[in-house]
Amino acid sequence: MDSNWTGPVNIGSEEMVSINQLAEMIMEIAGKRLKIKNIPGPLGVKGRNSDNRLIDQKLRWRPTQPLIEGLKKTYPWIEEQVRKAGLDK
Repeated sequence: MDSNWTGPVNIGSEEMVSINQLAEMIMEIAGKRLKIKNIPGPLGVKGRNSDNRLIDQKLRWRPTQPLIEGLKKTYPWIEEQVRKAGLDK
């Protein structure tokens, strides 16, 4: 990508997912099964997705893979960082 843009941009999936759906995806990738416990508290948005209009406008780029594929590539790196920091114990 060739651009003079120096500001922040969102880079992510435009797929709308809930936090529970995101947790399910990550558990699947990690090969773990945990119980999701939703606790009472302030209600926020029902789901989250990325608005990629700015990166498309400034860099002429758009994500081409689904969220699950990006998570499959990202998870091993995060897992390694946690291991290196000794936080996996």
